[in-house]
Amino acid sequence: MKSGDTTYVMQKYFICFLSRGDKSGFDPAQVAEIQGKHLDHLSLLADDGKISIAGPFDDDQDLRGIVIFNVATIEEAMKLESEDPAVNAGILTMEIRPWWSAKGSSLR
Repeated sequence: MKSGDTTYVMQKYFICFLSRGDKSGFDPAQVAEIQGKHLDHLSLLADDGKISIAGPFDDDQDLRGIVIFNVATIEEAMKLESEDPAVNAGILTMEIRPWWSAKGSSLR
């Protein structure tokens, strides 16, 4: 895709919305440890080319962040996100939806 193109090759991605879960069973040190493992998990997925972009929202709402998976199926995206330590602990919950974008799009 180049600026000015009128034809786009579209690609299906899977966008994961991460929402606040229940932290009541954890002390602050445990939450910090799980958060570190969550970030490590996302880094590994990025290194493997399984995610295109991920990040938190900059407000203190229940919706905490997004992950955009670059995988073939929603089942694969669900499996990868279900392996996230923060999701496993219940600190984050996930909702994954298919999402289309022009292949090669980037943030500016």
